Formats: sequence, C-alpha cells, structure tokens
Amino acid sequence: MNNVIAGDIGGTKTRIALAQVIGTQVRVVRETEYSSRAYATFAALLGNFLEGSEIPANAAFGIAGPVQGRVVQATNLPWHIDADALQQQFGFERCTLHNDLEATAFGLPALAEKDLLTLQAGAAGASGNAAVIAAGTGLGEAGMYWDGKAYHPFATEGGHTSFSPDNDLEVAFLHFLQQQYQHVSWERVVSGMGLLSLHEFLRLHRQAPAPLWLVEQMHEGDAAAAIAGAALSGKDPICVEVLSWFVRLYGAEAGNLGLKMMSSGGLYLGGGIAPKILPLMQNGAFLDAFLNKGRMRHLLEAMPVKVILDDRTALYGAALCAAKNA
Repeated sequence: MNNVIAGDIGGTKTRIALAQVIGTQVRVVRETEYSSRAYATFAALLGNFLEGSEIPANAAFGIAGPVQGRVVQATNLPWHIDADALQQQFGFERCTLHNDLEATAFGLPALAEKDLLTLQAGAAGASGNAAVIAAGTGLGEAGMYWDGKAYHPFATEGGHTSFSPDNDLEVAFLHFLQQQYQHVSWERVVSGMGLLSLHEFLRLHRQAPAPLWLVEQMHEGDAAAAIAGAALSGKDPICVEVLSWFVRLYGAEAGNLGLKMMSSGGLYLGGGIAPKILPLMQNGAFLDAFLNKGRMRHLLEAMPVKVILDDRTALYGAALCAAKNA
C-alpha cells in the first residue's frame, strides 16, 4: 500500500488528495477542493493543503494544459507549474506532472462498472486503442495506445484543433467567433465557454433576447449551468436549442477523435458537462453526430462509447501515477 499526494488541476477548481493505492484501487483519505483562481500560484494552494501534515514521498498532478518535460503552463489559468520546484519546496522524493486527460485515462482502471454509462455498446469483444474526450471549462482529449496486453495513455492538445462547421448555421457561428478570436478551436465551441458563445450567437441570430429571470441567473452564478438548467427544464426554447446543438457538436468532435485515434477499444467521455446533461446525451443526437462520418460510419458503430460518471477519475489517475513512481 502506498500513501501519495494526488491532484486534479482544472481551470475552475482544483482537487488535492492524500490517497492510499493498492493495485489499481485508490482510497481517498483526505481531500480538499479549491477554487483555482483564489490562488496566485499552484504552490500556494498545495502548501495550504499540506500545512501541518506528514508529506508522503510521492506526488503526481493532472493539469489542464500541455506538459512539456517537467513543466506546464496551465491553459485557462495564469499558473506556471514546475515539478522540480515542487519537489524541492515540499520535499517529495518524486513528483510528476500529467495532462489532465492523460490522468483521466490512467484513472480508468480504478473505476467500477457503475461508474460508467454506456451510450453505445460497440462490437462484441471490442479491443484496440481507446480515447478520452472531456468538455468542461475547456475541451481535453487524450489517447490510449493498446500494445496487445496493456493500455499506454498519452496526452494530446486535440481540443485546440480548428473547428469545422457542418451546415450554414454553423458557418455563421464560425464567422461570429472569428470576430472575437484569432483562431477558433473546438474548445471555443465544445466547453463551458462554448455553451455561452452558442447562447449569445443564437440569441442574436434568432432575434430573441434572453428573459430577465435567465439573465439574473446567469449573472448570479454559473452562466453555463444556468443555460443548461433552463434547457433541461424546458423553460426557455432558445436554451433548449442551444444545448441540443452543443450535444451534436460534442458528438461530432468525439467522432473525429475516435477516427484519429482509431479507438476501436472504446471512447470515454469525461469532464463535468456530460454527466449533468445525461438525458440529452442519451436521446440519440450525440450518437447521430458521432456516427455521421460517411464511409467510416461502420468503424464508429463498432466503438464502445461510455460516459464517465465519477468526477474523481483524473484524481485517481494521478494517484496511480504517483504510486507507480514509488
């Protein structure tokens, strides 16, 4: 049994945990969730968690950003994180950094069947490469190479590839975003920020101002959550259209990833958004867009597609990586 420090660092929130690892099982002993932007640096946040406690020898952290060597600049946070500096400051024997979607992929073995919801069963006995895609604050993507015996997760920055519209409305949406951004990536479309952009665009396009109660909800709390809530309750027709459109776009990019990774072993949906909108993820629109790849449709039909229901998967993956370091 190994005691480790593990972390899941996102653009909105960061989770740090003291965990015990036995094989592929992770038991969280102590965990704290922080608002990421409440701290100027990750080291300050980590110091808050570790203060007054015995520090384990090994630590690993999943971060929403491109890890280069042993450093990372977080994509949606002003944090520059250096594993060597953390190791020296806190006295870890070994500290490693991983992209957050890579950490999610590493965490999959820690999940039980109840932690996954199947959208598409795929072919019987499906095997081979797999992939993970996660819409949340941003859009993360990772691959899992299958060597015939085991999976080897690896990071990508596929969420930052160029958005490709599929119809006239999406072309108009692309032009709308191009007025704001030098480069329009899939992350600008399939993420919390993407949900806000879809809503703003569709209000203008349909010439349908937001009702006052929705404007107040968006200003008072999480604006993307307010839009999703209004859609799921059916209280506002524009929000209903926005969320339905979002789900189709999510499916389209998931299909893109499935083909690029040739993920015949499965495609997993992580992140905070999918579990909160399960009725829409299950109504067929996501899979319709996922499968809509012309001559390659048969490949996608054979891929298992599952939603990750446990939002600690990246944390488990970091813990398993830390234990492996030992």
